[in-house]
Order: sequence, then structure tokens, then C-alpha cells
Amino acid sequence: MTMTIPFHYFLTLLFAGALLTSQPSAFADAPLAGTAPAQWRVVWSDDPTTTATIAWSTKSAGRDHSVRFKAKDSDDGDATTLAESGRYTGGSFELYYHHSKLTDLRPGTAYEIQMISDTESSPVFYFVTASDTDREFSILHGGDSRSDRDARRRVNTMISEMAEASFDNDDPADDIIAFAHGGDYVVSGTKMELWSVWMSDHELTTMTDGRLLPIIPARGNHDKGKPFNKVFGFPDGDLNYYGISIGPKVRMVTLNSEISTAGDQATWLNEELSRSRANHRWLLAQYHRPVYPAVKEAGAGLKTWVPLFEKFDVDLVCEADGHNIKRTVPIRDGQLDQTGVVYIGEGGLGVPQRTPKTDRWFIQSPGMADQGHHVFVLTFGKDAMHGKCVLEGGKIRDEFTRQPR
Repeated sequence: MTMTIPFHYFLTLLFAGALLTSQPSAFADAPLAGTAPAQWRVVWSDDPTTTATIAWSTKSAGRDHSVRFKAKDSDDGDATTLAESGRYTGGSFELYYHHSKLTDLRPGTAYEIQMISDTESSPVFYFVTASDTDREFSILHGGDSRSDRDARRRVNTMISEMAEASFDNDDPADDIIAFAHGGDYVVSGTKMELWSVWMSDHELTTMTDGRLLPIIPARGNHDKGKPFNKVFGFPDGDLNYYGISIGPKVRMVTLNSEISTAGDQATWLNEELSRSRANHRWLLAQYHRPVYPAVKEAGAGLKTWVPLFEKFDVDLVCEADGHNIKRTVPIRDGQLDQTGVVYIGEGGLGVPQRTPKTDRWFIQSPGMADQGHHVFVLTFGKDAMHGKCVLEGGKIRDEFTRQPR
């Protein structure tokens, strides 16, 4: 299974290892001081054609927090929306969150944003809403960015460079428009000092022209505790499973493997997949604990979610947690079946890697397994979905193609 890679893009990836030694973006590593906005991020957990959550942190509580925004390169006047603010919970570490949910945005539009806390302002950034037209595009997927901070920062820098290079040619299919994270951001999800470091390191995904790559977050087993919802702008008590359409033909369903996979979540998943399958060319799921793992034992979703994935012909499932690389054979009814579901993963955004158990039938050829820091690039075309696993340094370790159902 192969795909054609534009030559310019291939060269960019090939030499990414050399680029990693360059100086970080001017937008990275903002100091936490007073009410100066830092740790900026854009979150997609609702309709990304019209909605985005802008989040940032300050060291001091401050009094007035807002986001100034407007369509980029337009004559529109600036609009301002107030932020929901408060202190992050989690130990004695003092840090304050600010979230502004922008709504009624125009699809496929670049928006300039500036975060304001009291008299302090962030640099001017921008992000781009998802298109409402049936266009081709790419996203990134990965998981497990805890434990090794140096490796995490290198991978984040690679993500920024890959995303920026993806816009260098005229092929819209190459354009990387979002980053889906499969969970395990930090070692202990109750410790805000760890989240603070992760959020600061996430600034490295900012592109040199100030473009922010929206993140689509899933909760991992190390992310237990209240901070997760405040980091990503979910309401208190949110169960952290949701579906978003990234354009009219690509649906990504994010599940939570850290609560019951049965009951309400399974009922919701059945309804979500039934509703989405009929209207989308590509249907994906992401979550943390793998159901066809290359190292660990299968998660509870094997019994509760897999029958639904197969019933509704999910095109691709993205997993994490194992700290390795894997792509399964197509699976249906517990065996290789070309009509089945393919599972990829299992987390390499900086975490130390494990050795996969290659004797497991579902990762033997034409599947694969390996280890190494990596991120997946998923490209959604009208005739095929292409995927590739890119190692730190730019080497393409695996490629695959899925055909529309």
C-alpha cells in the first residue's frame, strides 16, 4: 500500500532532523509572569467550521480577560469576547486559566486573535476554521507526550515544522489543519505544575508566522483529575466524549477510555456512529487505551466499542497508551478481513518507547509494529484516505491507504 508524496514535501520531511536544531519560534516559551498571557492554545471540541475555544494561562489572577479577534486580512473591525477565568485546581501550584469560546465564525476563514489580561497582551496569532466545502486536507494524530520533556519539545517542534511545510505547495490535500492528541499529556493529571510545563511546551507547535494548530484532545489514563477539563476548556463534570465534523465529509469521534466504555457512552456511540456514517465519507475514532494493543492487554472497548466500529464500518481507529508504533491488519469478527477496521497508534509524542510484541497476529504483515517517537499524518481525499507514520528526524516509517466504504 503506497501513496504519492509531493517531492518538495518529502524533502522537507527528510531534512526535518536538521531543522530541529534550529532556534525555537519567537512565539515559544513565553514566561509566566503576572498577567502576561502565555500557554496559548486553540481547542476544537465543537463544530470547527464555526466554533473554537481560545485558551491561555496567567501566573496572577488579574481582573479582566478577553480575546480580540477578526477575520485576517479583512476590513472587519475587531470584536472582543470575554473569557471564563479561574484558578486551576491541582496541588499548591498557583496558575490561572482563561477560556473564550468563539462562535458564529465563518468556515474556512483565517482569524487573527490576541489574548488580553488586564493591561497585558499576547502576540497576534491566527488560526483557520475548518471548511464547509468538500475539500481535501490532512490532520496529525499522536499520543503520550509525558515523561521525557526534551523528546516532547523536539516532537512539538517537528509538528510545527511539518504543519508549516504542508502549506508550501498548491496541493490542498497536504494542508495540516489540526492535531488530534490521544491522551497522556503528563505523568500525573492532578499536578498542575506538570500541566503548566506541558502547556508551555505546547507553544512550540506554533508556526513561525503565528499560526496556531487546533488541538482535538482525548483523555488518557495519566490525565485523571480536574485539571484536564480546565486545560482544554471543557465544563466541570464533562465526560470528555464527543464528535466533530472536520468539514462536511470527515467525522472524528473522540471517546473516553478512562470511564465506563459501556452504558451511557456505548449508547451515545451507537447513536453517534449511526447518525454520522450516512453523511460522511470518512469516519474515525480516537481514544487512549488500545483494543488491539501491540504491548499491553486489550482495553474494555474491545467488548463494547469494537462491535459498533464494525457495525458502522468505521474507517480508521487511532489509539495511544502502548508507547510504540503499530498498524493492525483490517479486523472484523476477531480475524483478518479486508472489509474490517484498521487500528493505528500507540503513542510517541515524547514518551519512552516499548518493544511491541510482534507475535500478535493483528500486527503481522500486512500490518506492522515498531518503536520510535512519531506522529501520524492522515490525508483525507475524495478517492482515498492516506496515512503515514513520520519518525523524529523525518523518516517515513509506514504508509497505508484506505478506500471509501
